[in-house]
Amino acid sequence: MMDKDAAYQAYEDVRSDNSETNWTVLKYDSSNSIIVDSTGVDYAEFVDKFSDNERGFAFVRVETGDEMSKRKKFALVTFIGSGVGALKRARCSTDKSKVKEVFKSFAVEILTSEKLELKIDRIKDEVVKAGGANYGTGC
Repeated sequence: MMDKDAAYQAYEDVRSDNSETNWTVLKYDSSNSIIVDSTGVDYAEFVDKFSDNERGFAFVRVETGDEMSKRKKFALVTFIGSGVGALKRARCSTDKSKVKEVFKSFAVEILTSEKLELKIDRIKDEVVKAGGANYGTGC
């Protein structure tokens, strides 16, 4: 089960040009329902939302482009900590389809169990690679 309405509101908040929100995190509650855990603007806080014994999903906004053209791009992140058991890992894989019904528009999808891969520079690199040509001196 998933709270699609709350997830959609968080998704739209991250996508909105009028919002400073850069990310939202979905996690499993005690009944194994997917809920909105948090949203925010600080990427360090985002990385701290995950641990080795947790699994969850995130929708992240990054700015790409060069000095001539800035664009907002998005990443869908699936995090499955190294301490998560096999059955919960498998469930996370099937639940991702529910998340994708809400988080529809993203440039790159990242699956990881490493917090280092959640750092904003790493996510931005993946988004830029997925975008193809990259002109200019960078940002």
